[in-house]
Amino acid sequence: MTFILTSPAFVNGEGLPEAQVFNGMGHTGKNLSPALSWSGAPEGTKSLAMSLYDPDAPTGSGWWHWVVVNLPAGTDRLPEGIGPNGEGLPPGAIQTRTDFGTPGYGGAAPPPGAPHRYIFRIHALSVSHLDVIPDMSSAMVGFMVNAHSLGTATLVALYGGN
Repeated sequence: MTFILTSPAFVNGEGLPEAQVFNGMGHTGKNLSPALSWSGAPEGTKSLAMSLYDPDAPTGSGWWHWVVVNLPAGTDRLPEGIGPNGEGLPPGAIQTRTDFGTPGYGGAAPPPGAPHRYIFRIHALSVSHLDVIPDMSSAMVGFMVNAHSLGTATLVALYGGN
């Protein structure tokens, strides 16, 4: 079975809706995390993690927009609009600090120029729990996620280009 990630809000490789765009930094979106669903997690999956990353941000290291860890293995979807304090997440799952400086979803907010790629990725993990705290950096969480990865599924949206 193939591990796949989808959203009813957008099609892979196409535009990100305004509902998922940041409200600030010159943008007036709704800053809602999109509804996401996945299937085909690898055998042995004990937990999952979700991330949203913009590799095109002009920082030299990209921009982490969202990190969620400790999703139970049986989880197969997230609703639209996960709250900044984890409202809408399954019990035990947590959001960690993004490059906006706080935990929670931070939508697309590119500067003028070419469109940016927003990479949503679900990670199947070989452990049931990652020992992280909400203020942990996305890079540190990413290190821990990748150390326990059994596989990933990716969904890419584009935004910007003004």
